[in-house]
Amino acid sequence: MCRHHKIKAADKWYKHHPEAVTEGGNITILWDFPLCTDQTIKANKPYIVVNDKSNEVCSLIDMSMKCAHNISTIEFDKLRKYRDLLTEIEKMWHLKTFITPLIVGAHGMIKKGTENYLRLIRELPSMQEVQKIA
Repeated sequence: MCRHHKIKAADKWYKHHPEAVTEGGNITILWDFPLCTDQTIKANKPYIVVNDKSNEVCSLIDMSMKCAHNISTIEFDKLRKYRDLLTEIEKMWHLKTFITPLIVGAHGMIKKGTENYLRLIRELPSMQEVQKIA
């Protein structure tokens, strides 16, 4: 993701240790960083936040590796969990915001339709790479 925006990153993804806030051009990437909002929101710390000021888009990305039998339930929970944060970001930052839950099962299994979430964010690697990282 950093390399896509010409932000300095390690050659190998597993050696990269991102800063909590990384900026490059019109992009700000927040990694495991709590977001301050006007309203008190318990779920204010998605795994990755990509704020693309040039396209006026913000992506809330949350990744999990879970047991294979409950991937659909976990995806629904993550969408519900960050709904209030999405509303607050759209209101405060005036950006179109998307929630992207990436859930990988214990054996690399993914839910049908997960590729649709990846299409919302052009910086993310392919689903095969996400499975390998998880």
